[in-house]
Amino acid sequence: MISALNRLADLVEERLGAEVDVAAVARAVGSSEYHLRRMFSSLAGMPLSEYVRRRRMTVAAADVVRGEGDLLAIAVRYGYGSAEAFGRAFKAVHGAGPGDVRRDGGPLRAQPQVRFRLTVEGSEPMETRIVERPAFRLVGHAARVPLNYEGVNSQIQEHVARLPASEHQRLKDLGDTEPAGLLAVSDDIGPDAAEGTELTYLHGVAVTAGRDVPDDLDSIEVPGGTWAVFRSSGNYPEELQRTWAATATEWFPSNPWRLRPGPSIVATLERADDFSTATSELWLPVEPQ
Repeated sequence: MISALNRLADLVEERLGAEVDVAAVARAVGSSEYHLRRMFSSLAGMPLSEYVRRRRMTVAAADVVRGEGDLLAIAVRYGYGSAEAFGRAFKAVHGAGPGDVRRDGGPLRAQPQVRFRLTVEGSEPMETRIVERPAFRLVGHAARVPLNYEGVNSQIQEHVARLPASEHQRLKDLGDTEPAGLLAVSDDIGPDAAEGTELTYLHGVAVTAGRDVPDDLDSIEVPGGTWAVFRSSGNYPEELQRTWAATATEWFPSNPWRLRPGPSIVATLERADDFSTATSELWLPVEPQ
């Protein structure tokens, strides 16, 4: 996986003015485009699409400053159909338009080339199990919220806090299959998901496929498949987020599995009254690499 990500980074440099064929790289290394994009985003800290844009504008800035052709010619060189579209992308990265930068020599914000390396981090094993599950349903209360990689997501917190205690108990009584208990479900996350992009968050439970549920509840149909289940325990949500990050940096590069499309599910097994600490299971949909 590390070599595949570096090949992808090399391809970006080779094709700064054209589309990067991520699917071809994935096929060549026996992976999937979905998994490759998710791993790039997790490890680089930005979606592949954002990295490509930043690298294009970093290299294009040198052409702008040196005066190598008019702005339309530079725009076309880097894959843009008009000077206006190029100007918008340039300003989004550098904070100033290409005309201003050509005149003043800056400001410029360079995006270095990324390189991925596998490092050994301590010696503590990740507590993981692989589970085969038939199709099931996730039912509960859904909301559209922004993606938040670190810290407490205030919009999720507010969404759950609006539910009365009786509703939490009603949901618990509905749940009849794994993952057990009240669940935090993240769905509709694209492989290039950036911080702040929207996802569907569902606070609910898992029920067997085909079971009748109340009409006032939202539902997500989950097809049968394989799941990697990671257990975390400690300060919440920091320890859970550390485990989530470690799946990308440690577990997936070392194991013959890859992510497949589907919801990510957090099951809370135990927690302190104030939720400062918790024991959780992170369920991720996977398939053989």
